Amino acid sequence: MTSASHRGARAPDATGETPDRGASAVGHAGVFQELLPLALWVIDADGRLVQWSLAAQDLLGHTSEEMVGQEADRVLVPEGNRELADRLTRTVRSGAAVVARLPVRHRDGTLVEMEMWICPVADARGRTGVLAIAAETSAVEQMRDALAALEGLFTQSPIGLAMLGPDLRFLRVNDALSRIDGVPVAEHVGRRVTEVAPGAGALESVMRQVLDRGEPVVDFRYTSGASDPQRTRTWSCSYAPLLGGAGQRVGVIASLIDVTEGQRAHLEAERARERLALLAEAGTQMGSTLDLTQTAREVVRVLVPRLADSADVQLLEEAMAPDETAASAHGVVRRAAVTFTDPAAPADHLAVGMTLQVPPGSVYEQVITAGRPLNLYLSDIGRLIPARGTDRLREFLYDRVGSARLVPLVARGTVLGAVVVTRTREREPFDDQDTLLIDELVARAALNIDNARMYSRERDAALTLQRSLMNPLLPTVSGLELTGRYLPAGDHEVGGDWFDAIALSGDRTALVIGDVMGHGIHAAAVMGQLRTAVRTLARRGTAPDEVLRALDAAVADLGDNEMATCLYAVHDPATGHCLIARAGHPPPVVADERGTVAFLDGPAGPPLGVGRQDCEVQRVVLPPHSLFVTYTDGLIETRGTDLDQGMRRLAQALRHPGRPLDRICDDLLAHVMPDVADDDVAVLLARTLPR
Repeated sequence: MTSASHRGARAPDATGETPDRGASAVGHAGVFQELLPLALWVIDADGRLVQWSLAAQDLLGHTSEEMVGQEADRVLVPEGNRELADRLTRTVRSGAAVVARLPVRHRDGTLVEMEMWICPVADARGRTGVLAIAAETSAVEQMRDALAALEGLFTQSPIGLAMLGPDLRFLRVNDALSRIDGVPVAEHVGRRVTEVAPGAGALESVMRQVLDRGEPVVDFRYTSGASDPQRTRTWSCSYAPLLGGAGQRVGVIASLIDVTEGQRAHLEAERARERLALLAEAGTQMGSTLDLTQTAREVVRVLVPRLADSADVQLLEEAMAPDETAASAHGVVRRAAVTFTDPAAPADHLAVGMTLQVPPGSVYEQVITAGRPLNLYLSDIGRLIPARGTDRLREFLYDRVGSARLVPLVARGTVLGAVVVTRTREREPFDDQDTLLIDELVARAALNIDNARMYSRERDAALTLQRSLMNPLLPTVSGLELTGRYLPAGDHEVGGDWFDAIALSGDRTALVIGDVMGHGIHAAAVMGQLRTAVRTLARRGTAPDEVLRALDAAVADLGDNEMATCLYAVHDPATGHCLIARAGHPPPVVADERGTVAFLDGPAGPPLGVGRQDCEVQRVVLPPHSLFVTYTDGLIETRGTDLDQGMRRLAQALRHPGRPLDRICDDLLAHVMPDVADDDVAVLLARTLPR
């Protein structure tokens, strides 16, 4: 058990006791009671408890019924403190009061450290008893720390602070507020706000509102000295009701911060936030497609209207055109996208698709040749006009445009063109932060445009290769009517899907459809090799399963990462039999002339290139007027969709097989394919003719 420690005006003696008078103790207890939950109990001259307060019950757990009549030392004092308690009791009964920190036993057996004021009091028989007033030590320390913090805040805070009474006259102000309004601290007390700061009636109105409603007002902005720009200051004022002990509103506490200098920093921070937001938005908007025109449109949407009032994207023809036409397009730019917020802009001179020969010595040539941006202001705006015969454009630029910036589109060391942005005269000219942001956005745009340019070239090359390797014209064969389609995945994806029909000996026909994994030139080239291999094997009379084994070896020879699927079928019109072998390919569909649809779910085997190609051959009979449909998986499957749903759509589309074959094929592509295709699609349809 720890020894007692003491609080009071006098220093404690060696026994831990501080003599004082009982009357004084009663007064101090009243102060404690207003500030803290105070336990109170009374002990008579025999050492028995005769009073036990509700606060004592709350703090120590014992009820009044349990405590009254009990020996106080036995119930409340730990054994190790009994001697000290006896000594304190004797001191009190001699007429002195003591203040001590003592542990007191809780009802649950734990000890509660308490700050205690112990003073003499007469019991019912006129003898000297003991009155104890106690509060938890932790609560006392918290109150002490809070009061110290409040005093420190008021005296040391750089923020202007004031307390005003119910008449809104100053009760107390700190030095910071005195420095802010230029009036000594003493001259504030007893005066109204308008007496210290004439013209501040708005502040008194706000304080009156806080006092009447009991609700705080935070960050009320007030500007003083508006008539003199050199002395104009902006203040952030906050007010809260000052509450008395019973909760009544007895005044207002006010804080005042000079935010004049911070306003500029706030505006700069807000601009920085907007710039970051614009960069983040640009990252999601620009380059969302690999289409040149769409990418150029995305650039102007990001720049206008938040950063500029117009944006004009002009691309060099020689950078965009194929190599064989680049020489003839030297120095020519084509407008890829443009937008002006000003309705007075002459649209006929700013049309998308217009071409222009860059004038020698012009600002456009300077920017494109040097690859460095350029700013133009009011006196230079006329230099934006690239050619003669554009009087309306010249007039518009002179009358409306206040500043411009020309930025080259440079990607991977190649200048692709330039972006011209302008602001009207009503708007501030581009500053350093604006130009940094514009240049960053244009640099990102250049990379996206270059990606689109290179992708377009690769796609065109892949399409050219694919067309040269896959003849879309199907032969006229015995016993079958044929049609087929190939559809890339959107406008920007070329893959390795293909179909073919090969006339064989004995009026037989080989039907082939395949899918090389991947996209682009490489997939198209692999497709061409497989198509050639199939045609060679077919004309040798190779059996369907042997064809797939040979293709599996060919794909494996191309590398570990190559893979493809294939379906190879041979139709004999003399017997109506069709032999089918599959390597990882979706099952074909047969629809008879009554519209009964069946998927041929024979063994599929592993894809080509995996090895262990031990595929089986499925033999089916195709009656006259039957429809035999083969396809690649892009027709029925896409990420995040149900494959079974795609197969149901395909079966539904074949319920009426008697329609013209081309129409059936077109309907499959229009109604069976997913709305958003992830893959290219090949379809081959064969209808058996009467024997």
